[in-house]
Amino acid sequence: MSSLHTTCQNNLIANLPADVYARLLPHLELVSMPLGNVLYEPGCNMQHVYFPTTAIVSLLYIMENGSSAEIAGVGNEGLVGVSLFMGGGSTPSRAVVQSAGQAHRLRANLLKSEFCLAGPMQHLLLHYAQALIMQMAQTAVCNRYHSLDQQLCRWLLLTLDRLSGNKITMTHELIANMVGVRRESITEAAGNLQKLGLIQYSRGHIIVLDRKGVEKRSCECYQVVKKEFNRLLPEHTLPVSTNPLPLRVARKSRSKTTVGVFVSRLAG
Repeated sequence: MSSLHTTCQNNLIANLPADVYARLLPHLELVSMPLGNVLYEPGCNMQHVYFPTTAIVSLLYIMENGSSAEIAGVGNEGLVGVSLFMGGGSTPSRAVVQSAGQAHRLRANLLKSEFCLAGPMQHLLLHYAQALIMQMAQTAVCNRYHSLDQQLCRWLLLTLDRLSGNKITMTHELIANMVGVRRESITEAAGNLQKLGLIQYSRGHIIVLDRKGVEKRSCECYQVVKKEFNRLLPEHTLPVSTNPLPLRVARKSRSKTTVGVFVSRLAG
């Protein structure tokens, strides 16, 4: 598995200095991230951070009545668990795997120790935290002022940027849960895009046929988020083949299992 899946598929890890990379690599565990798996619940003490490589994780805010909305997404550009180095140790949001894949897991105490050295990793993680906060703020503005069609286009584009192809595995109900609207509303919005020949939807699979067309129908929020991430975070600097130390593959993820509400939705 390690020969086909390298740490450098995550942009933050790829931009670590060689000495920091060598220190952390023996402690990184390659874990499977199945669709719907819950990594954190609101208020829980975080034991690990996750550096996604092929998986995408949604950060959801859960209301008292059980409804939820996505406040940010995390893919191979970042990590899940910024509260650990920002001083909180826990988060009010739920972290759920939006797109199945893999990630590298690192124990919380190791990340905090490296962060407290006040070296290059601290600088890199703080830049990522700023970009993530900006994404959350832009999502809030987008949900308030832009149409559902525009929001859906933004969501599709941000998701595609974290995938290797143009196919997204996601039911309308789960997208509705991310965006914070009724499933029927997402079905109507997706139907509009399909009629225009921009996407093709079938049994939980969305294929983006015309990305430029989706970009034209999206609001400015997509470009704002993309430009800010590009401004704050560098491109990959380590070659993908760089893997000087053996990579640990976790036998079994100790992450929390999917809660019942997501099991029922995935089954549908």
